[in-house]
Amino acid sequence: MGVALSDGTVKIYYEVHGSGPAIALIHGSGGHHAAWWQQVAALRDRYTLVTIDLRGFGNSDSSMPEFDGQDFPGDILAVLDAENLTDVLVFGQSIGAVAALRAGLARPDRISGVALGHSLGGIAHPELSPLVAADRAEAVKLAVIDRLLSKEFQANEAAKTFLFQQQGTFNVAKMADLRNLSVGGPTLDEVVASGLEVTFLAGEKDAVISPATVTRAHELLKGSHLELIPDAPHSMYWERPDLFNAALVRIRERLSAKKA
Repeated sequence: MGVALSDGTVKIYYEVHGSGPAIALIHGSGGHHAAWWQQVAALRDRYTLVTIDLRGFGNSDSSMPEFDGQDFPGDILAVLDAENLTDVLVFGQSIGAVAALRAGLARPDRISGVALGHSLGGIAHPELSPLVAADRAEAVKLAVIDRLLSKEFQANEAAKTFLFQQQGTFNVAKMADLRNLSVGGPTLDEVVASGLEVTFLAGEKDAVISPATVTRAHELLKGSHLELIPDAPHSMYWERPDLFNAALVRIRERLSAKKA
C-alpha cells in the first residue's frame, strides 16, 4: 500500500499488486480500493494492478468540507507519478470513468488507454447528453440496488449482495455530495485529437446507462472500441467477474499489442 499527495496536500491511498503491464482500477460512487478483490486475485499474476481511493473514499483524505469531481483526475495522476508508471490502462467504473478519461487526456506520457465502464466518461455532445439524461430518468425509478445488481444475483448471492452494499459505509463522500462530476466534459473532437485509446465497456442489462446509448457513443467516437457484454449488469465487476476480467484482459492486451 502507499499514499500519494494530490495537489501537494491531499493524501490518496492506493495499493499495487502483481507485476506486468499496468492497469489502474478506479471505483464508482459506492466503492473503494477493496471493491476490486475479484480482479486482484484473478489478474495479479499477469498484470500490475493499481487500486486507488479517490479523495472522500476508503482510506484517502476525507477531511475537506465538500468533494469536487474536478479534483479526481489529479488524484489518479498523483498515484501514477508516485509509482512512476507509464503505459497504463486506466479503467473507471461509472463516475470513476469521468476521472479516468480526464486523467488520460491530461497525461498521455503515463496513460496509453482508458476503459470507460458503464459510462460515457462525461463526454459532452448534443446528441449523447440527452440520451444519458433519459437513461438516468428511467434508472431513478428503481431502488439503488436494483440499478446496480440483477435481481437474480440478489436472490442467489445474498452474502455478496450484503457485502456490496456495505462498501459504501466506508466512504465519507456520497453521490449527492459530489460536485461538478461531468462539468466541462471533453468533446468528441478533443478525445480523437488526443490519440488516446478509448474503449467503452458496458453490460447489456445495465439499468443505469443503456446499451443503445453506449453503442451510439462508440459510433460517434472515431477510433474507439466497444465491449458490450451479454447478460451483464451495471456492476459487472462484482456480479460477473468472469466476464469483466476477460474483457479487461482483452482491452489490456490490445493496448499492449498496439504499443509493441
